[in-house]
Amino acid sequence: MLLSVKHRFLFVHIAKTGGTSVRAALERRRWADPWYWPMFLCSRFSHLSGHRLGSKFPRHAKVVAAKEMLPKEFFDELFKFAFVRNPWDLQVSSFHHIRRERPRLLDGHETFADFLRWKLDPQRPYQYHLDTSIEWQSDYLIDLHGNLAVDFIGRYEHLHADFATACARIGIPAPTLPHARQATDRSNDYRSYYTDETADLIARHFQRDIQMLGYTFDPQA
Repeated sequence: MLLSVKHRFLFVHIAKTGGTSVRAALERRRWADPWYWPMFLCSRFSHLSGHRLGSKFPRHAKVVAAKEMLPKEFFDELFKFAFVRNPWDLQVSSFHHIRRERPRLLDGHETFADFLRWKLDPQRPYQYHLDTSIEWQSDYLIDLHGNLAVDFIGRYEHLHADFATACARIGIPAPTLPHARQATDRSNDYRSYYTDETADLIARHFQRDIQMLGYTFDPQA
């Protein structure tokens, strides 16, 4: 999550949706924000206390955390936005990320199909420890009553155009998006990774995201 007091925006960072690039582009703006250094010092004090002070939102905090902790008037005037991604494509990204950076977590499930079955098995202990992509993206966008709490939802599938739209809503020129964490070890077509059975597994597990965000397995169909 990235909060700018000066520019009145709140970016909700959902993992593997281009958020690292968005953060990198927008963080430069924070250095000129007079509130940046007080916020930085509070963050450091929180870190030194083991975050017992609760003065910093986690990187992948849900929007409900900000809504519950910030003053209502301040939260309401923020431009709140996030980026989402096709759930089938996101799980391919998750697989390659773990295989590349934390292969020990695959626990012998080396093929994509085995990885999916194991990752989404409700009987597997420690559900959250793999990565946050096991969660619904829609959970990051709603309040405690299930109401949408962000003002703009961009799409990873047209990241640059939607980022420009978000910057226009903020009222700043759109900075160049760096290619942060760009994968080089996967096919660009996520559909090639799936069988009918594994595609249906994603459809069932992420049904709410698919319905709320309007995604399909084959956008060209």
